Amino acid sequence: MVGRVGTVLRAVSSFEPTGATTSAVAHLAGLPRPTTHRLLTSLLDIGFVDRDRNGGWLLGPELYLMGETAAPRYDVTQVAQPFVRRLAVATGESAFFSTRRGDETVCLLREDGSFPIRSHVLYEGIRFPLGVASAGLAIASFLPPREVEHLLSTDLTGAYGAAHTPEAIRARIAQTQRLGYAVNPGLIVEGSWGLGAAVFDHAGEPRWALSLTGIEQRFDDERRQAMGERLLQEAHDLSTALRAR
Repeated sequence: MVGRVGTVLRAVSSFEPTGATTSAVAHLAGLPRPTTHRLLTSLLDIGFVDRDRNGGWLLGPELYLMGETAAPRYDVTQVAQPFVRRLAVATGESAFFSTRRGDETVCLLREDGSFPIRSHVLYEGIRFPLGVASAGLAIASFLPPREVEHLLSTDLTGAYGAAHTPEAIRARIAQTQRLGYAVNPGLIVEGSWGLGAAVFDHAGEPRWALSLTGIEQRFDDERRQAMGERLLQEAHDLSTALRAR
C-alpha cells in the first residue's frame, strides 16, 4: 500500500503545474483506474493532493509544508543557482540543474538565456528516466556497470521512441564517457538539442547534472564543443562547491 501511494504521488508530480486526470495518473503509475481513484481520494482527505477547478489532480498543501521542513537538509539549489545562471548568460541558451531520484532525474532549476527562441522540453519538476535527456544520460554514463545494466533492462521505446533501445542508449553512454558530456540530438522533441554534464558528490557518485538546451541550429559542431567544455568546467566547480557544503 505504501509503495502504491508513493507511485501515485510521483505520477501526480509529473503533471505539475497543469494537473492530471485520474486516468492519466493511473496510466503513469501502472495501476488500475479504480485503485488510483481510491488512493487519490484518500490523499485528498489528508491534504497530500489537491484538485483544480477542472478536477485535475495536483500535489497538495501538506506536501509543501513537509517539504519546507525537510528543505534545509536536502536543498542544494541555492548552491547551484549561480552556476546555472552563469551557463545561461555565457551561452545564451536555457540552463538547468537536475537531481537523481532513484531511476529518474528531476529538474530543480531553470534559467533562460538571452537567445529569444527557446526549448520548452525541460521545466522545474519534470522527470525523465535515467538515460533519457542529456541530464539523465550524463548521470547514467558514470554509474557502476551493474546499475547501467539495470537501467537498460527497462523498455523505454514505448514512451520515448525507437532511439531509446538499450543498444542506442549504450552507444550514447559510450560517447558521453568519451566526451565527458552527454549530447541529446533532438531525441525527445525534434529540433531541440541538449548537452549535459554530471555533478558528483563527496563519494564521487554522479548525483546531479547541469544541462543546456536550445534549437538545433545553435548546436553545430564547433559551438557544441565550446559549450560542452564550458559545461564540464561549471559541473566540476559545482561538484567542488557541493562537496564543501
